[in-house]
Amino acid sequence: MLFNSVDFAIFFPIVFILYWLLSRNLTARNVLILVASYLFYGWWDYRFLSLIVISSLVDFIVGKFIYQAESKKKKKLLLFLSLFTNLGFLFYFKYTNFFIDSFINGFALFGQELNITTLNIILPVGISFYTFQTLSYTIDIYRNQLKPTKNALAFFSFVAFFPQLVAGPIERASHLLPQFYKKHEFNYNNVKTGFLLIGFGLFKKMIIADRAAIVVNQVFNNPELYSGIEVVLATVLFAFQIYCDFSAYSDIAIGAARTLGFDLMKNFDSPYFSKSITEFWRRWHISLSTWFRDYVYIPLGGSKRGKYKTYANLFIVFVVSGLWHGAAATFLIWGAIHGFIIVLEKATNDERKKVYKKVGLANNKFSGKLFFSIITFTIVCFAWIFFRASSFEIAMTLIKSIPTNNFIIFFKDDLYNLGLDRYQLIILTLTIVTLLILEVVDRRKNLMVFLKNQLFVFRWMVYLNIIFIINVFGVYGENDTSQFIYFQF
Repeated sequence: MLFNSVDFAIFFPIVFILYWLLSRNLTARNVLILVASYLFYGWWDYRFLSLIVISSLVDFIVGKFIYQAESKKKKKLLLFLSLFTNLGFLFYFKYTNFFIDSFINGFALFGQELNITTLNIILPVGISFYTFQTLSYTIDIYRNQLKPTKNALAFFSFVAFFPQLVAGPIERASHLLPQFYKKHEFNYNNVKTGFLLIGFGLFKKMIIADRAAIVVNQVFNNPELYSGIEVVLATVLFAFQIYCDFSAYSDIAIGAARTLGFDLMKNFDSPYFSKSITEFWRRWHISLSTWFRDYVYIPLGGSKRGKYKTYANLFIVFVVSGLWHGAAATFLIWGAIHGFIIVLEKATNDERKKVYKKVGLANNKFSGKLFFSIITFTIVCFAWIFFRASSFEIAMTLIKSIPTNNFIIFFKDDLYNLGLDRYQLIILTLTIVTLLILEVVDRRKNLMVFLKNQLFVFRWMVYLNIIFIINVFGVYGENDTSQFIYFQF
């Protein structure tokens, strides 16, 4: 079920009303959440509900036994059972064909053709997200950082909680699970800000992301037809498409959860204002980057075994992050680019500071902030080419075509014959600029607090304008752009 669908527009108000009618009865409330969550997920394909149920059941039982186990060896065996079950599902559905193709291509290099075909496997929506969420529960118990819950209903609801089930944020049990034990009081301010976040998310998804996708899809699906400024434009628009698409999902998830009295972690923090790739990953997909930090980087040794081992650990984490996003060489290259730049930033940090000081590019001055933000955004956009391209060959075709000089094309009536006329381009440009301005304002003065302190009439003018803009300028229709990008991961 899509957040930007009529189905969800009917589903969520019903759940919201029933939830607050049952809110005083903790068991009934959690039963409603669990049923609603399974219905929400099963709306896509009910057969894959079994995977969520099995993962939940295994980790609920294993978590208890890990906590009760007296020997370290037994704890490790039980943790391995959890890892084997959850990662086994993930690897089968997500990586089986990748390894089959790699196996075939490996033999082809030596002139051997294997008569092997890939399997017809459907990737379950959100499997990467709920797998990481439930794994963190058993790992934290193994580390003695968390006690197992005795409430199976609360745990199953935690794993399947519908607002963030399909595309995050990836919540930790220590933060979200206790919220299923508590009775929530109806809070008008939380409900109001929650629905405002939902509206803002729909604005980013339907006004910016889905309109930008028209150009992006055309260029990346037909790389041989476009070059120069067309590729640059499509790449920059993809940067905003994926940000507005993914952060929109997070906004709607956080907003929907907030209206029900739940608090989810912030997943994005104006990442395109970052002044380095290191800072970018503190602001982009925060729940995933902190997950990899805690469950991959630190177990590898973190920064405790010397600088070269630290660099290797950082690089490994980002290559694994690329593989998490998809079983393709393009995702590995995307992760490797970010890993290489972060290692380079860390290795040259002191030297760069000296150089910047000499040339007057201080990080705390506007000129310095602007310069470093532009450089960082350029690197991020370059890496996005590999992320978006369906193959390495297509990515290289697009990159090689960038130097072509065709800036004169801006004067054409139809923007590159990509389905955007001047009117649509103006809408897209204005909404992107508006988004960036709002993010600047929000960082300086929280927008929610700002709105709360305004007159009633002004607040409702803002709310009604958001609804009006979405209805008038939103991109509608069941098509590829209406899907959220991170559903495929």
